[in-house]
Amino acid sequence: MTVSSVMDTSRRMLVSGNEAVTLGARDAGVTRGTGYPGTPSTEILENFAAMGGQAAWSPNEKVALEVATGVAMAGGRALCTMKHVGVNVAADILFTLTYAGIKGKGGGALVLVSADDPGMHSSQNEQDNRRYAVAAVVPMLEPADSQEAYDMTRQAFMISERWHLPVMLRMTTRVCHSKTILQPGVHALACHGTNQIGFERNIPQKVMIPAHARPAHRRLRQKMAEMQQWLESTPELHPIIEGNGDGEGASELGIITSGISYVHVREAAPDAKILKLGMTYPLPMQAIRAFAESVKRCVVIEEGDPYLKDAIRAAGIAVESKSEMYRFGELNVGRVRRILARDESPEAAPPRGKPPQLCPQCPYHPVFAALKKLECIVSGDIGCYTLGALQPWEAMDIQLCMGAGIGVGVGLRHTLPEDQAKCVVSVIGDSTFMHSGLTGLAEMIYNPPPTGHVLIILDNGTTAMTGQQEHPGTGRTLNHEPTGRVVMEDVARAMGANVDVLDAYKEPEKFEELLRRRLEQREISVIISRRPCILAAGKIREYERRATGTA
Repeated sequence: MTVSSVMDTSRRMLVSGNEAVTLGARDAGVTRGTGYPGTPSTEILENFAAMGGQAAWSPNEKVALEVATGVAMAGGRALCTMKHVGVNVAADILFTLTYAGIKGKGGGALVLVSADDPGMHSSQNEQDNRRYAVAAVVPMLEPADSQEAYDMTRQAFMISERWHLPVMLRMTTRVCHSKTILQPGVHALACHGTNQIGFERNIPQKVMIPAHARPAHRRLRQKMAEMQQWLESTPELHPIIEGNGDGEGASELGIITSGISYVHVREAAPDAKILKLGMTYPLPMQAIRAFAESVKRCVVIEEGDPYLKDAIRAAGIAVESKSEMYRFGELNVGRVRRILARDESPEAAPPRGKPPQLCPQCPYHPVFAALKKLECIVSGDIGCYTLGALQPWEAMDIQLCMGAGIGVGVGLRHTLPEDQAKCVVSVIGDSTFMHSGLTGLAEMIYNPPPTGHVLIILDNGTTAMTGQQEHPGTGRTLNHEPTGRVVMEDVARAMGANVDVLDAYKEPEKFEELLRRRLEQREISVIISRRPCILAAGKIREYERRATGTA
């Protein structure tokens, strides 16, 4: 099982990590790509579709992984992309999928791209999804640059096909968006299956009732033990050792690292002996132990959680690690030098940037103006409209994760005194409503608070925050071609809500009066404020003209 090392030097290119994953997926013969848009992963599927690959946005990450599972179990190769918090949504199937495996009739493979966001450039938390690999028992690779993103994408498909397991490709913001030199391989990807599309019936392996899941768990652990042994002797994925101890001080200091941290280490400590890990779950503990014994001082340099340090120390290997203060935010060359110097003095505060704001002509402005004027308690959600929490409106009180605005709002209504409860409003965007708001609306209908509840859906006709992608409510595919459309007002009415649809930007007074009236009623009310995003309006008109043949 090897990836050809033969490269066509005439095809050298400067590409981002996301573009490299796309090229790797293409050269791996991916059957279908699935996902949900989320920075820093969004461009992977968009690029794959632009190159002619089959790709589609799913309503949310859980559905995306479920579709990818079906592709793999049918013998195809599936690429599933999402940002780090998206894996939280997909975790339900992920944890059981490793038990069941993904074997189709003639093969089948599934690679899950988790794009983590250290430093929270566009995210609500800084979780380190390397922990998911261990918890869900998912083999994991971590590229450091575009070349490795390409190579490891292909390697991940081979590993998945050989072991019949999903494989995680753990990216980070800097690897996703930074551009480095890439030389694609010119030979087709070797595979272990026949690449024959077809379903293989195996009820004990694919139906995870307790009687089947118990032996499946044992098989999974055995696979991982075998994979760890295989990893120790596989050239393509075996840890790379740089620095032979001939340089001054090289034998004194050894550094164990992986991913983007390796790039910082190379510059910060050019004389150090470095063990660079490519596959970080399972870990090649024999190689790590031998490396640690070959240096006088061994330091683990990693971004985010002390994942490597914890695993290595648990194996009885003495290594140093960073101070807790360096757990937060991204690493850089200066911070790595401070870690190696054991410098725990306060760091200089980063320069303050300009805070984000709603666009001047954003259709959300009159909505937040009314919410502030009416002194509402606003349970918000993820999207551009989250900026309503900032000045000048400061009209969002809670925001946690996709879809939570509805459930949290219902909980507030159930618990607060009536004079406060009747002021609670949930606010969600159209794409987020499709992602995870439908079950929140079902909760509103099924367990209505005594005061009722008001849900405002801000429908701007696109997934604006991540770059104006489509969703089930737009009636267009990832490639902006016409498809079936979920009509939100029809769904809400069918579920039992009172529904009003208007344009708050065009009729701000009418919107304010409607909101005031709905707050006074003890009913389940949905108000849809519909107006296209100012940045996407022109494109939307063009898509609609193209669909009707009037372009």
